[in-house]
Amino acid sequence: MTVTHWIEPTPAEIAHAAERLEAGGLVAFPTETVYGLGGDAESPDAVARIYAAKGRPATHPVIVHLSPAADPAYWVSELGADARQLIEAFWPGPLTLILKRAAHIPDAVSGGQDSVGLRCPSHPVAQALLSAFKGGQGGIAAPSANRFGHVSPTTAQHVREEFGSSVEVLDGGPCEVGIESTIIDLSRGFAALLRPGHITPRQIADVLGVAPRLPDGSDATAPRASGTLKAHYAPRTPLALLTLDDIALAVAACEPSERVAVVARASVSGALAALPNVHFIAAPEEAHLYARDLYRLLRALDRASVQRIFVERLPAGPAWDALNDRLGRAAAAFLSEE
Repeated sequence: MTVTHWIEPTPAEIAHAAERLEAGGLVAFPTETVYGLGGDAESPDAVARIYAAKGRPATHPVIVHLSPAADPAYWVSELGADARQLIEAFWPGPLTLILKRAAHIPDAVSGGQDSVGLRCPSHPVAQALLSAFKGGQGGIAAPSANRFGHVSPTTAQHVREEFGSSVEVLDGGPCEVGIESTIIDLSRGFAALLRPGHITPRQIADVLGVAPRLPDGSDATAPRASGTLKAHYAPRTPLALLTLDDIALAVAACEPSERVAVVARASVSGALAALPNVHFIAAPEEAHLYARDLYRLLRALDRASVQRIFVERLPAGPAWDALNDRLGRAAAAFLSEE
């Protein structure tokens, strides 16, 4: 992984960013998952600015980020036992809970739904900003700090590439987890996984004593949640998710002048890495390292002068589920072009 040099924001810079948020402005900041584009979650105008900056559909909800000292009960109509158990086990950390929204919370953050997504990030810069914002009791609405549907940012430079100087960015270095939080819905009287992430269904089951329901495409009552559209997380370069055998066939079918990228774990790369028209990327063998590097890698390939990206289909299983989810949604953005 390329080392990114950064200088931790000073207390004065944190205070300035908090003041900007309190005045209705936007600030991008790091979390352990990805960088978020933040605004005051209780200000419909600020939330509207987030949607406008990203080009995000107004019906697609955003997640409210809280400091460790904030009271999540303020945001919801009821904070039940399951929610309290998961908060105790996983906050601060990469877990978002969907709960029934309190009546006084504007529906702008939930895309007009009666629910709200809450999480408490563990990144120290995020915690410093949240602690400074409204005395630590406010909520910052913060989807990923990128144009809607594109690859999420995991460094401050990624955010600058998306928005230039129009968005103030707090630099917290590269994100440790690298993919978005696990989303668990508790708004309907049972636990249901809406988006896989670093925290697995087994970990949730170990806390609750019952496994969350898993998405199977038939749950019509599930609330809309961040990052659950069929096509999402996509680079600008067409991407296909294939088995290694199918990648070999696809590369063989390319014109000799067509330069393509192949992303595969080094242990299964075979002869593909040696082909002259292939820009080969040896991806990490371990799932957590692959996740940390995924979005950085996709952004680098958008700059690599390749016409197509072929990504090795990953193993099934809990360690790889979130990565398969993100890559599947990235590939879905280009299925109409295949």
